[in-house]
Amino acid sequence: MPPVRMYCTRICPYCVRALNLLGRKGVAVDKVFVDQDPERRREMVAITGRTSVPQIFVGDRHVGGFDELSELETGGELDRLLAGESGNH
Repeated sequence: MPPVRMYCTRICPYCVRALNLLGRKGVAVDKVFVDQDPERRREMVAITGRTSVPQIFVGDRHVGGFDELSELETGGELDRLLAGESGNH
């Protein structure tokens, strides 16, 4: 399984939803809290071009936020991505 990293804050409801979805799949998430670390927030914006959280990566692929994660789940692609079977999109 590729590593999963999520830029998040401690009070974001969409971050909680994303963690719950990934947790149900048995995924360990490397959480990067940007609410108390301005340097990590700058890092997130630099690599994603986005200021909102969560920002989720599966391996090197930037999935996006909770809405995009949910769309991958609904479309059946999330399991393939987590298994390392999905190509770059």
